[in-house]
Amino acid sequence: MIMSAVNEHLELVKKTFTEEMVKKIIKVGLTIDEAFKNGGKVILFGNGGSAADAQHISAEFISKLKTNRASLPAIALTVDTSALTAISNDYGFDQVFARQVSSLCSKRDVVIGITTSGTSENVLNGLRTAQEIGATTIGFSGETGMPLVDLDVCFSIPSKTTARIQELHIMLGHLICGQAEINYV
Repeated sequence: MIMSAVNEHLELVKKTFTEEMVKKIIKVGLTIDEAFKNGGKVILFGNGGSAADAQHISAEFISKLKTNRASLPAIALTVDTSALTAISNDYGFDQVFARQVSSLCSKRDVVIGITTSGTSENVLNGLRTAQEIGATTIGFSGETGMPLVDLDVCFSIPSKTTARIQELHIMLGHLICGQAEINYV
């Protein structure tokens, strides 16, 4: 079982990180760098393991990925339990990220929504709200992508296995952060 999972992971890495994917990673890294230079920030969110990934990636920007550098502005919308529970109670869980995006996001920001299924309504609503504001929207999803929202860039991992998708999402987050922080080391 263990070697099967490892082999599945390795095959998925090879299948996912094509030349086209590398170009998208570089593009998003440059977009984030430009946002930082213009006073913007990165806003991330997702549910469950994707919430943990959002927090992990946010921490890499704020602290560091590889070398000492200036702290870069990022926030995961999954860390404020009072806001999460109040919004869910007052407006519904499908509005938990949209409501936060509406108050914290500007058109200078890059907003990253993470959903392995590509269909989490609260993630899609958060991304739609970011689009209405004029922010750059990025999606991390599984093989179906996010067909219900028109994103600036969507990183679709060609798998239906949640664990493998999440493994590559965090790798993708590390690669994007590494690209964005190049000018800050």
